[in-house]
Amino acid sequence: MDIYLLYLYAVLDGAGLDIDFYLASPEGKTLVFEQRKSDGVHTVETEVGDYMFCFDNTFSTISEKVIFFELILDNMGEQAQEQEDWKKYITGTDMLEMKLEDILESINSIKSRLSKSGHIQTLLRAFEARDRNIQESNFDRVNFWSMVNLVVMVVVSAIQVYMLKSLFEDKRKNRT
Repeated sequence: MDIYLLYLYAVLDGAGLDIDFYLASPEGKTLVFEQRKSDGVHTVETEVGDYMFCFDNTFSTISEKVIFFELILDNMGEQAQEQEDWKKYITGTDMLEMKLEDILESINSIKSRLSKSGHIQTLLRAFEARDRNIQESNFDRVNFWSMVNLVVMVVVSAIQVYMLKSLFEDKRKNRT
């Protein structure tokens, strides 16, 4: 039975929202190497051993990053055990056995799809958090530059009032 390992990652916060990602097999062979990506999804057929993955931010030494990542093992051999559990309850005709196996197959399919849906929703929440951080950063920038524009407008209007006032001043000295 094939076992797949699914790697999901997304940069949630930090300058540039990019990171380098590296994935190596148990033999040390490079399976995935991506540079300056904001998110990624990779599926790898597994083999026995320890995998190594690394998020590298050395190109951006000043800023730190917040990263969401998730590792998902798919088809972990649970189905074979569950099928054996079901078979001990089957007694009687072949028709009943066929129906129970069909029900078991449907249940396993639904369970697998629900699990994948849950993982996708988790990934979407991570993307939502990243977008929220971007929006808050943009909101702060807009507020800062709006205040700068307001201060410049007040200073310019004060200078204009002073200049207009000085144009209408009587500079002659009247002695009476």
